[in-house]
Amino acid sequence: MEGFRTYERDPSNPKGFRIATLDELPPDEIYVLDTETTGLEGAPKDLVVDVGICRVSLRRGTVEDVYSSVLGYDVDMWDDYHRKAWIFENTDMTLEMVADAPPAMKVIEDVRKILRKRTVTAYNIAYDMDKFLFQEPWSMKGEFTLCNDIMLAATQVCKLPSQYHGRQYRYPKLDHAYASITEDDPAGIHCTQTHRALSDARMASYVMIQMFRDGTYEP
Repeated sequence: MEGFRTYERDPSNPKGFRIATLDELPPDEIYVLDTETTGLEGAPKDLVVDVGICRVSLRRGTVEDVYSSVLGYDVDMWDDYHRKAWIFENTDMTLEMVADAPPAMKVIEDVRKILRKRTVTAYNIAYDMDKFLFQEPWSMKGEFTLCNDIMLAATQVCKLPSQYHGRQYRYPKLDHAYASITEDDPAGIHCTQTHRALSDARMASYVMIQMFRDGTYEP
């Protein structure tokens, strides 16, 4: 395949395209993961209670649901910090759903099998990956190839002024990025973010696709 060439969108070129080598092409299959958790501090204090994964083709602009599951725990052993977590107070998730879900370790192994040796990203890698998937009991660092954070790319598109010294823009929340960047509600949320993992993964996937089309996201 040496010497193979193709044409790739180039926003800096008035004609819109440049010649790219095969090695320069972004991966066509990217897995977008989202988690819902009991808090913001990360493991081990906080737990993942909901996980969703989509498979995205950037060139075709398609999003496929791959996996979705609540993670099961013995909620009778939880303290008030976990039982009264934001996710249970502000979404349709309930403690009963967690109690009746497949065991957490089974879900973790399912996710590991799906993502192993794949190209993966998220809307806020520092949260989903660094605070949870790269920590015990997930321990998935090195299991897959991590590509660029969708949220970081959206920050440069949304350009929301930051109140913090030394930072020009603040990170846009997913619902703001989705409303600002995509058109015609491709994820079908009808103006309401459910804060469930699979739905959020879909939203992030379509944000990534649109930014890729606009030349503002490179994996």
